[in-house]
Amino acid sequence: MRPAAYPFSAIVGQNEMKLALLLAAVDWRLGVLLCGDKGSGKTTTARGLAALLPAPARFINLPLGATEDRLLGGLHLERTLKGDPVLKPGLLAEAHGGVLYVDEVNLLPAHLGDALLDAAASGVHVVEREGLTAAHPAEFVLLGSMNPEEGSLRPQLRDRFALSVTVCAPLDPAERQLVMARRIAFERDTIRFASEWSQAQQALQSQIVSARASLGGITCSCDMMGQISFTICENHVRSLRADLAVVRAAIAYAALTGDACVEVQHVDAVLPLVLAHRTREGRRSSLPPPPPPIPPQQIKPESQSEAGGRHAPQRVHERIFTPSEAKAPALDVRFNEAATRGGTAPADSCDCGPIIGNRQADFPVELDLRATLSHTLRETGGLQPRVEDLHERVRKPRTGTRYLFVVDSSGSHAVQQRMRIVKGAILNLLTRSFKREDEVAMIVFRGTSAQVVLEPTQVLPDALAALEYLPTGGRTPLAGALDQARGYLTPATLLILLTDGRANIPLHGGDPWQEALDAAQLMSCNAIVVDTETAAQRLGQCEELAKILGARYLSLEELTQNENFSIVVEPRTPRRQGA
Repeated sequence: MRPAAYPFSAIVGQNEMKLALLLAAVDWRLGVLLCGDKGSGKTTTARGLAALLPAPARFINLPLGATEDRLLGGLHLERTLKGDPVLKPGLLAEAHGGVLYVDEVNLLPAHLGDALLDAAASGVHVVEREGLTAAHPAEFVLLGSMNPEEGSLRPQLRDRFALSVTVCAPLDPAERQLVMARRIAFERDTIRFASEWSQAQQALQSQIVSARASLGGITCSCDMMGQISFTICENHVRSLRADLAVVRAAIAYAALTGDACVEVQHVDAVLPLVLAHRTREGRRSSLPPPPPPIPPQQIKPESQSEAGGRHAPQRVHERIFTPSEAKAPALDVRFNEAATRGGTAPADSCDCGPIIGNRQADFPVELDLRATLSHTLRETGGLQPRVEDLHERVRKPRTGTRYLFVVDSSGSHAVQQRMRIVKGAILNLLTRSFKREDEVAMIVFRGTSAQVVLEPTQVLPDALAALEYLPTGGRTPLAGALDQARGYLTPATLLILLTDGRANIPLHGGDPWQEALDAAQLMSCNAIVVDTETAAQRLGQCEELAKILGARYLSLEELTQNENFSIVVEPRTPRRQGA
């Protein structure tokens, strides 16, 4: 028995999310990616959409632990054991005509994500298993949701979603009160609540049915297509999927509004949904906001002495140092069995990557039917497997690392052009350690605040470019940098902090160094602290910071002298902002 879905029409606010889902209901090719915090209504709204589709429309929730056979289809075990091998459809076949919802799609194994999106784009899925082939229709509304704090989505997968929406819980008390009132009313008397919203639901259903019927007759002129392509190029988006997504979404919107052709207002309404995840500015908006700026009265002027002088502030001169050649070790990042990128996998989950083999197992986590039957036939001459015949699939472990660099770019690093060595060490560290499954993010602190100069990405050249043009100058807001870094931690993050520890800008108006220690105390991550102080002026504060972080401590000189060292990544649960 499935619980009743909350009526789509009763969702409070979230107009952008509702528009994107309605467009997908009209044209199933418009897959939607929902990015936002937990508890912002993503799953509730997605479930409500299935109730609006023409019956029968199922809502299929793809669990993270789903096996390849469960998603794509595989051999029917019972019939195969009886000597009549046939293919059994998977979740892709079951979702035909309905909604396939993938919660935490950024944590979905890459090989499953690729197969899923291929089927979603073509509308047909071909199953090939053990010499058997079957094809079935797979036209479904694909919805994915993710919390950006738990890891990013591979660029190849992100581009396959036509539309994307950043979903935030409302901060208006009156709106939140209305959300609570409706939800409590729904839970107390589901039938009565559904009845109260039945008229609005029927109106939306009729609108979707009518829009689907008129979809093929909506025209989009050559001039309008030209303007769409011009706008996409203006936003430096290379993928042609963006142009197609705008045209399809604009046609769907025109169908929803009852118009005969695509007009400017239709394109303007859908453009933000198409560009949200394809431009750097759009992706940045889906991540946690930076900490609020420090009030001016809390900042000491650059020229003010520690003794309390009141001279007028001087202009801070920033310089850009090119990286010098500096050695750095290759990081051998190893995961224990429980650590996975973005989160800890369920105990019964196959969780990982492609199949690389099989092995005998009395209690297989994921049965390898072909190996089991082959062993049975070879050993007994029949097809009735024994316990000793059971084999399980062996998959390639998913071991991508998020390298989070937090870099001190304050004026003290301009002395003796030390920033050249720091940049060179980071560059060498990245190029020697970065693997295809990894991602890198970079936070820089100087002046009066910390700044995210690189959102999490798997494109290594982006990281190298951000590093090369990094300016140096100003003071050291270390506490602000650590506080901001907390929003980018995942259980498989390796934080690499490079600083001289000379914190002199507070985050909350207190003692800058103590606030930095307090911020470090709130962090839970695997970390390396690289002390960039010169030997002649060493204060030793970075060692204290490393102890609080539970991090490995290295001086910059030690870092550049090591050839390689191993880091064992433990599955630590990040503490969220405000924890």
